[in-house]
Amino acid sequence: MTDKIIAKFHLPGLFEFYDFYKVFLAVWKEHRDWFYPWCDISSIYGAPADCLWGGGRTSFGKAATCDVINLMTEYGISSRLTFSNSLLKKEHLDDKKCNELCRVFEKSVHNEKNIQNGVIVHSELLTSFLKEHYPNLYLVSSTTKVLTSFNDFKAEVDRPDFLFVVPDFRLNKQFEQLNSLSQNEKDKVEFLCNECCDIHCKQRKVCYENVSRKNLGEEVLDHKCGAPEGEGGYRFSLAKKNPSFIALKEIQEKYLPMGFSNFKIEGGGLGSAILLEFLLYYLTKPEYQLEVREAIYLDSMLDLF
Repeated sequence: MTDKIIAKFHLPGLFEFYDFYKVFLAVWKEHRDWFYPWCDISSIYGAPADCLWGGGRTSFGKAATCDVINLMTEYGISSRLTFSNSLLKKEHLDDKKCNELCRVFEKSVHNEKNIQNGVIVHSELLTSFLKEHYPNLYLVSSTTKVLTSFNDFKAEVDRPDFLFVVPDFRLNKQFEQLNSLSQNEKDKVEFLCNECCDIHCKQRKVCYENVSRKNLGEEVLDHKCGAPEGEGGYRFSLAKKNPSFIALKEIQEKYLPMGFSNFKIEGGGLGSAILLEFLLYYLTKPEYQLEVREAIYLDSMLDLF
């Protein structure tokens, strides 16, 4: 692995984990030597509660928008709104809350580092709407599209609409096909590293649509996962056993040398204690993991759960 290649991580909980990031990012900045020098935090994604445009495994939270923007600006990190609802109709595009969020995040550009904010999107209707009304927000094609065919995924990567495309996790290890991409295409690929969903699951799209319906105010029952061990919810220990799991060593020895540099960590709704475990695993040198834990857990302002 060359030292010149940086692994850029995209983290969950923009609003949901605001209090956590307020502490963690201070530790990240003050003790940068505790963390791998070849890793960086490129963006944090999420959405406030009750957003019609929300969908997928969104990270909800109650933090004030101005506080979130100020924190991300302080550390030069891109903010991404998770607006991946797959079932939007034309009448939903007038939603005041979602439009105001787009307006504020588009206006909040980190000029010194030229860092823009973006939107994770599924709906073609919303994609066209955002391009027309908020052209300074970059767009990320959501993994909720469940593009399991490599040809379909490549076609998505080749679309000029998107700055990044998150493939379905089942394409993570298709190395021969992935390596056939040009460098410009590789720069747009953002791998979902720590998915726990069964690799043979055929209900993934239905699961995402269930969340989309709830965000639109429809009264629907929770989707019940039929995959083995699905009822137990997310377990990092199980995710590590998933054939699609991207381990830290694989990022160093396989993906970065191949020319891929963007890696997404899921974790919305899992709690800040689990999020910390992700950040310890992917970003933190083993000899300093205890120091990071102590800095986080001993902070009197933070209540991890």
